[in-house]
Amino acid sequence: MGMENMSSIEKIYNLFKSCHQVISTDTRKIKSGSIFFALKGENFNANEFAEEALKKGCEYAIIDDENYYIDERTILVIDVLDCLQELAKHHRKKLKFPIIGITGSNAKTTHKELINAVLQKKYNTYATKGNLNNHIGVPLSILELSENHEIAIIEMGANHQGEIALLSSISDPDYGIITNIGKAHLEGFGGVEGIKKGKGELYNHLLSKKGKIFINGDDCALAELAKGLEQIPYGIQKDYFIHGKLNETTDQVSFQWNTKGNSIDNKQIIQTNMYGRYNFINMLCAVCVGYYFGIDEKNINDALIEYIPEMNRSQTKQTKSNTLILDAYNANPSSMKLAIDNFNQSKINQNKIVIIGDMFELGDYAESEHLQILEQLSICKFNETYLIGNEFYKQKELYKSFHFLKKTDDLISYINNNPLENNTILIKGSRSMKLEQIVDFL
Repeated sequence: MGMENMSSIEKIYNLFKSCHQVISTDTRKIKSGSIFFALKGENFNANEFAEEALKKGCEYAIIDDENYYIDERTILVIDVLDCLQELAKHHRKKLKFPIIGITGSNAKTTHKELINAVLQKKYNTYATKGNLNNHIGVPLSILELSENHEIAIIEMGANHQGEIALLSSISDPDYGIITNIGKAHLEGFGGVEGIKKGKGELYNHLLSKKGKIFINGDDCALAELAKGLEQIPYGIQKDYFIHGKLNETTDQVSFQWNTKGNSIDNKQIIQTNMYGRYNFINMLCAVCVGYYFGIDEKNINDALIEYIPEMNRSQTKQTKSNTLILDAYNANPSSMKLAIDNFNQSKINQNKIVIIGDMFELGDYAESEHLQILEQLSICKFNETYLIGNEFYKQKELYKSFHFLKKTDDLISYINNNPLENNTILIKGSRSMKLEQIVDFL
């Protein structure tokens, strides 16, 4: 199977199986006996690494440039990325268990992790690792599935229209969840209507294959997109498949739930480790999915009580000097407004301080969206407000009472000279701001 004839997916699939379904894409992390896919990056041509991959223990290398052909272990295809995606589609057709696809503007990963925690109580589950949710991550996730799995939860991210349609065609989910329609990746989608259309591509896919959706019944934007689909609703209405009630007395999510038509009043109060009341609906979604798939009430409750947030998502962290609310994994205008509003309304007795970082991928909307956040902050009663990044810094003359700094390192220098003590501090910003670096100085 050499350079002279372009290989079919069936042949490559047989090689993939012979390599125990293990794929390598990075020569710094080669798995012995795997099959190497020479995926190109913006600044490199991975075909150049095919020989190195084979020397380090890969059985085969998939390339798309004949200049890097070595011997029969080198498989030439037209396009390596296309090949990877087609291989994933081929593999998906052979899987007999349900796949749940998740997309949305905010909280995709939180939904995925909570649902996985619940379903694991009964099933051998697979959930997208980290944030491998794009045109490369989704096929790699699908190719990790085996006949030993019983349910898979696949996260799908997008920053432009057409991407969720592509990812849906690869993962072919039987069930879908759109977490919400917010202001994420405004630049790529071309505004809120573009986001709605882009995220709605998951619903379109499910409609075409008569799949089902788990839906926040209280979300009007989702209800509009969901017409014609078989729905499994959750929310605060008693006639939903699962309905719940938030306990407003604590800043950690605390709630009760019950099934359709049944009273909530005598149900167990679920006290979770997740900060932020906006996570209530995420928890309720996990309850809904778990109950639908036959997880009993005790196991659902135990899973949510035991769940500890990680990766700087809605984490509460106690340092020697302060209490930190760390939500620095990602940020867009919708999630930022929710976090600020929730913190403003929280019943914390300590001084409240916010450290807010720039939001990215907003294009022409960047200035107006950052100004809206500043306006929101100006009517909050926080003891101190720190704003980090170039977008916020542009507005420093308008809000004289706030601290504006260009970089996270600048804030670290400031804190070293002006220590913060006995405060509760919300830290929120886009991942590339690296606000988590501040934690060791607080």
